[in-house]
This record gives sequence, structure tokens and C-alpha cells, in this order.
Amino acid sequence: MCGILGVMANTPVNQLLYDGLMVLQHRGQDAAGIATAEGSTFHLHKGPGLVRDVFRTRNMRALPGNWGIGHVRYPTAGSAYNFAEAQPFYVNSPFGIVLGHNGNLTNAEQLKEQMFRLDRRHINTNSDSEVLLNVLAHELQAAAHGYELDVDSIFQAVAGVHRRCRGAYAVVALIAGYGLLAFRDPHGIRPLVYGENRTEQGMEYLVASESVALDTLGFQVVRDIEPGEAVFIDLNHQLHSRQCAQQPMYAPCIFEYVYLARPDTVIDGVSVYESRLAMGELLAEKIRANIPVDQIDVVIPIPDSSRPSAMQLAQALNIPFREGFVKNRYVGRTFIMPGQAMRRKSVRQKLNTVGQEFKGKRVLLVDDSIVRGTTSREIVDMARAAGATKVYFASAAPPVRYPNVYGIDMPTRAELIATGRSDAQIAAEIGVDALVYQDIEALKQSVTRLRSDLTVFDASCFDGCYVTGDIDDYYLDAAEGKRSSKPAKSGEDDGEGRASQMVLGLGNGESEA
Repeated sequence: MCGILGVMANTPVNQLLYDGLMVLQHRGQDAAGIATAEGSTFHLHKGPGLVRDVFRTRNMRALPGNWGIGHVRYPTAGSAYNFAEAQPFYVNSPFGIVLGHNGNLTNAEQLKEQMFRLDRRHINTNSDSEVLLNVLAHELQAAAHGYELDVDSIFQAVAGVHRRCRGAYAVVALIAGYGLLAFRDPHGIRPLVYGENRTEQGMEYLVASESVALDTLGFQVVRDIEPGEAVFIDLNHQLHSRQCAQQPMYAPCIFEYVYLARPDTVIDGVSVYESRLAMGELLAEKIRANIPVDQIDVVIPIPDSSRPSAMQLAQALNIPFREGFVKNRYVGRTFIMPGQAMRRKSVRQKLNTVGQEFKGKRVLLVDDSIVRGTTSREIVDMARAAGATKVYFASAAPPVRYPNVYGIDMPTRAELIATGRSDAQIAAEIGVDALVYQDIEALKQSVTRLRSDLTVFDASCFDGCYVTGDIDDYYLDAAEGKRSSKPAKSGEDDGEGRASQMVLGLGNGESEA
């Protein structure tokens, strides 16, 4: 899970990209980067940490140009602590390309081998995004007419990327001297939407991971980019689009609706907020069948993602809805923090109880999902310490029993509390009196009822069915082994000291760090 932006405007875009990344900050807190284009020169600044910490006034001044891309990173492949893997990535051959990627390639190792043996390209990091960039660069070189590109050759190159790459990828890229390219994998696993803004100087375009970025930046949503589709905006602000995959199929990640996306966004024509309301309504039916409703005094959400589901659930069961936890909004999302110890410590820093809502009451806690169980266990302990006489727990999503290989950081089965445990065992593990999970079909229905033709999803972390068809136990074992061998974080470096500002002059081949 990362957040990406691409913009073609009539005025400098550095502030626009900064503001957009702030809106998408929930999609990644590990690193941030912005690349802008001015004539034949790219300007790039990226570094570890939050957007507000990576970019200072001097950095923003050094990012001129009317078109560019931005990225907030949430580590999925490679090392969470390697600054060299912050995006966007740059390659100078054949035309000069800067790329930002959301997702995860499942055949990155094979592609890396091909890059070296067949394409004669060197991959400098462990990031699959750098692999994807080099595949695109090679395909552009193969499709070009000598030293020139046209729209057809650009789309031909994207078709080549689709033939070679497997997994999930939503991409924004700048091609020096040509324009802004955006495309989505043939299954549409990761989201991508574009919009427009009509100005006196002409039309402007913005591509983003979530529609909320377009809303807040004053762009009108046009539509989602289709699975397998590419959109190219040239330097004359003409938009071109084409289907570049042979057999595209809508199979968006259902975890976007459960947790990843902001509630005020719309993904593939479905309101995330409304889907979460539907999750709560359907979950209420399951609770009614498993817990005596008269034994529940109050419904309390675990902020923030579960709030719509909990609210609708409480209404359906005719039980009072109360805010029992106060959230410190200056602590990051615990799900995307590396390391169990850091997550456990962060829960106590992030949440505090409103004592009167728990004391002497039988409480139903509602969360969007249970992944590792660390957060749930801490929250249940907090509820009991605040005086709850009974603590029930409901998850708006089914048990997470399988790794996700398409860009969500839950790759090892050993980390998942539901793997190899029954619901009763999980309840005992997190210390609750009863536990109710959403059914997988009900979860899918919560989205399908809002768009009837959207019936296939990547729900692999719940059902173990991987839509790309290339994942087996051997792959999962290898991914888990790679994850367990990652080095630990080595000290607390100064984030500003590790940031990188670059001017990439394509005309003379110079690079200034």
C-alpha cells in the first residue's frame, strides 16, 4: 500500500503535489518523494518519514515545473529501512523516466534476472518498483521509432509491461520531453483514478490513488482507470487512453474498502463509506445469531476505520453507540508500523479510554479487521482496565489467515493470529468473552450491493485465492524466508540528513545530488 499522484498543470505543481501527498499520507508513512519536470530536466527530492518532515521550504523551491508525480511509501517489498528504496525512481535510458508505483510484483526476482541477462539493465535496490521502472524503460526502447516516441509506441510499451509483469501495480511516470503516463495492472488490484480542472490557461489533469485527493485539490473526478488501461497526457495537455491488456478483469483489493482507503474516497465507483456501513449492517445479522443482544449494553468502535460499520451495526441492533476511545492523531497507523514491539507501544500512545463508557458495562468492541492480534489484545486489556464487566469483539472483516502478496504488509502466516486457530482460540488469545467475524460472502456483498457488476475481488488474505494465478506454497515460503532475513533497523538517523535532492539534467547527462 502506497499513495501515488501525477499531475499535468499550467502552473507550478510542487505545492499541489505536496498537498496531495498530505491527503494520501494514510497510505504510507515510511518515506515520501516528489519529482517535477521543467523542460528536459527532472527535479527530484525524496526522503524517509512523513511528508511534512521530508519537504522544507528550500526543498519546495528546488522543485520547479508544471508537471510531476508524488509518492508516499509503505514498505511491501525490499527493506523498510533502506532509504535507497524511497520513490520516485529514475532511469536515464532510453528517454529519461521517473516512476512511482503502488502495489507489488510477484515475479520481481525472475524479472530482475531477465533485466540482467537479456535487457542488460542493472537493478540497484531490492525494490520491485525499480524492476518495474526498468521493464517499462526497456519496452519503451523496443517500441520507439529510433529516437522518437509517439502515443502508439507508448501504449505498445505498456502492453509489453503487462505481458511481462505479474502482481499488482498502479503506476504514474514522467517521460522526459513527452508527458505523464499512468496505468493499472490487468486485474485492477490497486486503485487509480483521474480527474480534470478547467482553467483560463487550459485543462489540467490529476491522477491519484484515491478520489479524495482530487476532491481536496479542486479537480473533478472523471473516472477510474480501468484494469489494464493506460492514460497518457502529452505536453499539449491532450489526454489519450487505451486498453493495453489482452484479458483485463476487474478484481480490486477488497481490503481497500475494509481498511486501507479513507472513508471519504470512492474506488471503482463504490463509496468506501457506504461499503463500511453495509459491512456493519451485515455484521449485525451475524452478531444477532451468536451473541444475545440483550447481553450487550453499548457498541464502541475502535477508531477510525471501523466507525461507520460500528455505527450501522449499533443502529441495526438497537443498542447505544458510544465513543469509548479517544485517539491521538499524531501517532501513525499501527497496522503499517514495522515490528510487533513498536505496534504494541503505539497502541497505548494512540488510544485512551473514556472511563464512564466502560465502567460496569457489557461492551461490544467493533474493529475493521484483526491481523496480528497485537492491537486487539491491547485494546481489550484497556477496556477491562476501564471497568468493563464483559468484552465482546466483532470484526467487520473475516479472519485474516493468508499472506497478502499484492502490496499489503502481512506476508508471513506466522504473524497472522487467525492462521491455524479457531475463532474460539482467537477469542482466548485476545482475551474476549466472545468473538464474531464477518463472513467472506457478506463482505463481498457489502461492495457488490453498491455496484452489481463488481463481483470478483482480490480477497486472498481471507480466502487464500490469488487472482493472478501464480502464487503457490513455494512462493509464500520464499517470501516468508526473505522477510525473516531482513536486517533490523540500525539506529535513528536524522531524517533530513538522509533526504536526497537531485537535479537530473537530461540534455547533458549530468546529475547533481
